[in-house]
Amino acid sequence: MAFGSPRNSILAAAGFPRKVSTVAIAIGGLASFFVFGLLLRLSYPNSSSVSGIFYGIGNPEQVHVPLSLSNHTVKILQKSSDINAFDKNLTSDSSSGSPVVVSKNIQPPVFDSDRKLETPLTQEKEDMVSSDITVKTDVQSGEGETNVSKAEDTPSASSPPHDDSETASVEPECDLYQGSWFYDPGGPLYTNNSCPVLTQMQNCQGNGRPDKGYENWRWKPSQCDLPRFDARKFLELMKGKTLAFIGDSVARNQMESMLCLLWQVETPVNRGSRKMQRWYFKSSSVMIARIWSSWLVHQFNEKFDYAPEGVTKLKLDLPDERIMEAIPKFDVVVLSSGHWFAKQSVYILKDEIVGGQLWWPDKSKPMKVNNVDAFGISVETILKSMATHPNYNGLTIVRTFSPDHYEGGAWNTGGSCTGKEEPILPGKLVKNGFTEIMHEKQATGYNLAVEKVAENLKLKLKLMDITEAFGYRHDGHPGPYRSPDPNKITKRGPDGRPPPQDCLHWCMPGPVDTWNEMVLELIRRDEEGRKRKSSST
Repeated sequence: MAFGSPRNSILAAAGFPRKVSTVAIAIGGLASFFVFGLLLRLSYPNSSSVSGIFYGIGNPEQVHVPLSLSNHTVKILQKSSDINAFDKNLTSDSSSGSPVVVSKNIQPPVFDSDRKLETPLTQEKEDMVSSDITVKTDVQSGEGETNVSKAEDTPSASSPPHDDSETASVEPECDLYQGSWFYDPGGPLYTNNSCPVLTQMQNCQGNGRPDKGYENWRWKPSQCDLPRFDARKFLELMKGKTLAFIGDSVARNQMESMLCLLWQVETPVNRGSRKMQRWYFKSSSVMIARIWSSWLVHQFNEKFDYAPEGVTKLKLDLPDERIMEAIPKFDVVVLSSGHWFAKQSVYILKDEIVGGQLWWPDKSKPMKVNNVDAFGISVETILKSMATHPNYNGLTIVRTFSPDHYEGGAWNTGGSCTGKEEPILPGKLVKNGFTEIMHEKQATGYNLAVEKVAENLKLKLKLMDITEAFGYRHDGHPGPYRSPDPNKITKRGPDGRPPPQDCLHWCMPGPVDTWNEMVLELIRRDEEGRKRKSSST
């Protein structure tokens, strides 16, 4: 049959509407595709999320953990049964504004509760006084420093812009102290070369420590996020106020960390003296201060009863008068103590000698108070005294006992933390018996003080419970890298004995910076509580 026959004409005519319907269906399908894409766009405001869904790629600025970081595998050291908290993206890298992405397929292991005790420590190395702080003259070039970081390794010297949504993400009820450590490729907010004031013994990179991964591990509470330290937000919250660190050399360690973090946005004026270190930030009239107090209670060296002159005596029921004299000038106080109770001292309660550490002349007579009991009593004494001081109504934060990591002995008997480059893995932690009992006594002293003060004063006492979390950070100490001496010994000798090292204080930058993230969060919560209280009255 010819193509031009009537039948073919009819078939051709019948095919026309079929083509029209096909085009209509195609157009409708394309419209549905764009509607679907628009809905996804609304559901995922971040363009990288949408592009990743359609094209299998992410935003080039998004920070992924590459396989080349196998030496720093993203180990999620879980300390809580709440695994679901890790199913969301971790907090943003403040230096770039890009999220740090951890694969959701990585299941965080759970902590093992069965841990053995190790031999208790007896002493720590003699602490250094405030005069050991060195100020570099050329901050930008790092002149005079050894083993300076490469320029490309140095983060921005300015603090990230303040993000109210991020800072306000932590709910007041959230427990900051149960969580895990995760590896953050973004790194710290400062380097040893961008902070001109830190004790040389904690300047681990300047002292030649070859690894840097310990700087990148950040703390993630199980039920919420702990934002990166925001220097501008801190200065805003503390405008016209004073924050004081009071206590031992670990208090100095934390104070210097705070200064390094704040120094990235403003250079403070040194207004300190031998009696008290003070750094003043003019833009916000914020003062950062530090007072040395080894035991936080009254101490003297004169002869008392049968305790001879020259041995330190502690009146456990009397606070350090220097603290009580200074605190009316303070708005926030962070207390640090405990390690000096391993040193020689005599304990006095109600004008009676009740015990001593490394001193007890009459071995036939039992002591009423040992060093760990004395620590707990001292905590109760200083907190009750501060809470009831007529001219002090500031926020008092008790930072709990900072764990050391001398393995195989004490600081003076061959203890070592050499070669530790990552946090301890779950189930591998060997608890330190001395650290455990000191933490327990400190918490008991805190609780007794809270019970004995008026209801309106209880909210002004906070326990910043870092001990368990930082038990996993054996990698964060200077170890043998305590000085810039190029001839220092950093390896074990032929007899296997380790070189002298510091496994008590913390490298800077390093884990100690997390403490000040927690301090900022506690200050923010306190300020929010004040606002709620004033608005309800």
